Amino acid sequence: MSKDCNDKVCHKTSIGGQALIEGIMMQGPKGAAMSVRLPDGTIDTEMLEVKHLRDKFKPAKLPLIRGVVNMVESLLFGFKCMEKSAEKAGIDDDIDPEEMSKLDKWISDHFGPKMMAVITGISMVLGVALAFGLFFYLPTFLVDTVDKYLFKDALADLHPLFEGIMRMVIFVAYVWIVSKIPDIKRVFMYHGAEHKSIFCYEHGLELTVENVRKQKRFHPRCGTSFIFVVLIISIFLSSALVVIFPGIDDVRIVWMGIKLLIMPLTVGVSYEFIKYAGKHENLLVKILSAPGLWMQRITTQEPTDDIIEVGIESLKAVLTDNPEDDAL
Repeated sequence: MSKDCNDKVCHKTSIGGQALIEGIMMQGPKGAAMSVRLPDGTIDTEMLEVKHLRDKFKPAKLPLIRGVVNMVESLLFGFKCMEKSAEKAGIDDDIDPEEMSKLDKWISDHFGPKMMAVITGISMVLGVALAFGLFFYLPTFLVDTVDKYLFKDALADLHPLFEGIMRMVIFVAYVWIVSKIPDIKRVFMYHGAEHKSIFCYEHGLELTVENVRKQKRFHPRCGTSFIFVVLIISIFLSSALVVIFPGIDDVRIVWMGIKLLIMPLTVGVSYEFIKYAGKHENLLVKILSAPGLWMQRITTQEPTDDIIEVGIESLKAVLTDNPEDDAL
């Protein structure tokens, strides 16, 4: 790999990562590693065990299927890493027992960790329900209502398009609001450091704070770009269903159920596109990748040097001496 590539990507890598609480997780040819800034200021780097379904079941490697499998595995693994980083960063230690509510104290004293695990599970269920309400039910409800009372159902064939646009608007608004929370903003700074570190490596430059700082923080293989690709492709698939099966979207509940059923296909197609986008730069790739890259202006923030140091350590931990081991 050339060491003088400037801004031109000279090594397209398969390495990817995730911003954590005061840390970054990277996955590369050596496996997965998590680097976290500890309360004493030092950086703790730990190699993590990752088990992939594709290693046991060959069908999990097939196009379209691998996208769904990869998304589920990434969500589960990412959640575990987030919890672990919070422990290492001492987030729980910052909670003063005197400031705990009476309910929290009672639950902790009488039921201990098991009940807290149940509460965490309930929180996840509520989170899924909130996501369903915001991104599935609300767009359909709003589009149906506006069309019915303002346009007398004249825009029925265009519902998938307007629902998709509404879903994007809600998503952007939600992320923008969340980004204003100080702790989330700091996670977004780590997200920026993750992208910058990978770009520095792809450009063939030495992994130093100075070199990483110069890089862009908007990466086409980011999960944010993936979400937007999912939203865009869902518009195409939903529109195709309405054209092929007229009236399929007449009953709101049935229509939402159908959209849920085609989600695996949507995710699978989106995953294949993201892999394609990582290897090619053409007009189609630029058009479909643009919304995700724009969105990264919210989901990534410029990192400070101490955050960049964490990104460098996590990336170095998963690299081998041969760059081709992680070629995309």
